[in-house]
Amino acid sequence: MEPAGARTAAPGGAAGLLLRLRDKLLTWQILKTVALGQMLSLFICGTAVTSQYLAEQYKVNTPMLQSFTNYCLLLLVYTTMLALRTDSESFLQILKRRWWKYILLGLADVEANYMIVKAYQYTTLTSVQLLDCFGIPVLMALSWFILRARYRLIHFIAVAVCLLGVGTMVGADILAGRQEGEGSDVVIGDVLVLLGASLYAISNVSEEYIVKNLSRVEFLGMVGLFGTIISAVQLAIVEYRDIARIQWNWKIALLFMAFALCMFGLYSFMPVVIKVTSATSVNLGILTADLYSLFFGLFLFCYKFSGLYILSFIVIMVGFVLYCSTSTWTAETVSTSLPRPASTGLDNFGLKLEEDDQEPPATSIQVTQEENGMASSS
Repeated sequence: MEPAGARTAAPGGAAGLLLRLRDKLLTWQILKTVALGQMLSLFICGTAVTSQYLAEQYKVNTPMLQSFTNYCLLLLVYTTMLALRTDSESFLQILKRRWWKYILLGLADVEANYMIVKAYQYTTLTSVQLLDCFGIPVLMALSWFILRARYRLIHFIAVAVCLLGVGTMVGADILAGRQEGEGSDVVIGDVLVLLGASLYAISNVSEEYIVKNLSRVEFLGMVGLFGTIISAVQLAIVEYRDIARIQWNWKIALLFMAFALCMFGLYSFMPVVIKVTSATSVNLGILTADLYSLFFGLFLFCYKFSGLYILSFIVIMVGFVLYCSTSTWTAETVSTSLPRPASTGLDNFGLKLEEDDQEPPATSIQVTQEENGMASSS
């Protein structure tokens, strides 16, 4: 006779596997992470669409001027907030202790923005899309050595899946005839993309360290201050002729304003997302930004549609969810000279802020000791 509890046992075989995958991949934390990443993608899409509209409709190519407006907004909002601090970490104290570090960070951020946009004048759209992904392995390497992040096999598989999705998107571009702009010197353009992607990785790793150890306002305030100074100097040197040729009207001014607001929203919101996830997961999530730009381009710039765009979006999202489904962890270190990240260990599940605020990070240490198997001294 059949045991009483047999019918209520968990299903086995394929059905059981699907249920376990659903429980692991479709959690509330992962869904929030995906949603946050797509919000960042939409901000990037806004900057791309406005820039392209300025270039195609009004022949305005002033990437440094556009970045300068964003840094000015950061300066007005976050540097002012930082200057109004009265605690031990006041504006003057921060400048006295870390001014040279923020100069280097501001330089990396400004030049990363400039190099990627400048590369379009020399190389193809396809090359930019493919080589821009070079920033992801650089980011993971920097996180390994600087933030002591440790990855599992599933994370490398997830990154490979995301890059496969980017390759699918590039293939769709070629089939749709969007490989315009062969450029005047492909080698120079490709080098600019690689340098820009590497500088983005440096900026993102620095941002993750600062927002998890210091504060979001300090990062944005210092980037706003030094980014404004550096971009103003570079603007006066390399773009003054292009700015003088602009035939200003209300439409161009509105596009500049839209770009600045989208970039300001991206800079303001990204530290929030990085703090509860990680710089690597954020960069994987925003790979869909180009796809959103393409969808807007179907209506604004008469792009040809390809079903591969939908496929590439799905592949990227699958890779992103896989990456977020398993937490990374932080290697233990004997040195205590640097403050430990507030979200040590389970960075992808840092969205459980309420739980993290109530309990000490003992779980993270336990995960490190049990799963890493590292000795406490090296």
